[in-house]
Amino acid sequence: MLTKTINGDKSPLPKLSTPFFIFLFLLPPRDPLELRDDIAQRNHKRKGKLVAFVPKFRCSAVVNFSSFASTMIRFILLQNRQGKTRLAKYYVPLEDSEKHKVEYEVHRLVVNRDPKFTNFVEFRTHKVIYRRYAGLFFSLCVDITDNELAYLECIHLFVEILDHFFSNVCELDLVFNFHKVYLILDEFILAGELQETSKKAIIERMGELEKLE
Repeated sequence: MLTKTINGDKSPLPKLSTPFFIFLFLLPPRDPLELRDDIAQRNHKRKGKLVAFVPKFRCSAVVNFSSFASTMIRFILLQNRQGKTRLAKYYVPLEDSEKHKVEYEVHRLVVNRDPKFTNFVEFRTHKVIYRRYAGLFFSLCVDITDNELAYLECIHLFVEILDHFFSNVCELDLVFNFHKVYLILDEFILAGELQETSKKAIIERMGELEKLE
């Protein structure tokens, strides 16, 4: 018989009935998240307010651009396969000779890269995120610690805005309407930081600018 010692005296432990053990084994296992939810609900009822926030784990494919709004974009380039730069916007001070050198190096880097590799590659002390649409390469240079997937979505959003504004955009639209492309880019990115991520808002602002013309 099991005993416990209290101040040197041994006394028998209380016996647990067999039905009690059967009851414990028959209890279904509970999900740890459900237990945490129950604790949060009890705390809420006791104190009249939520004292413990229990996050629910969800998987979402939508990128939250607001969390990357403070990251720095060094430059954005739009180049064709022949190496001609159709759009270049620098958010850091560089000499003209250095800009031409950067454009040449970035083009050689993304054009010769195997398609089976990822769409981001180290460039000097930073990294370049790029996407190819038909014969055009959209390239962003950011810090080495920045989120690559977020900037891939930024490039795609910029292309969607151009396609919506020019109605099935092509390279010639960017060449003959380069001033409008820069206006769209300034609405989207300002001083190297994301300013507006709503395609509808940017299109509406561009419509207002066209009315003023």
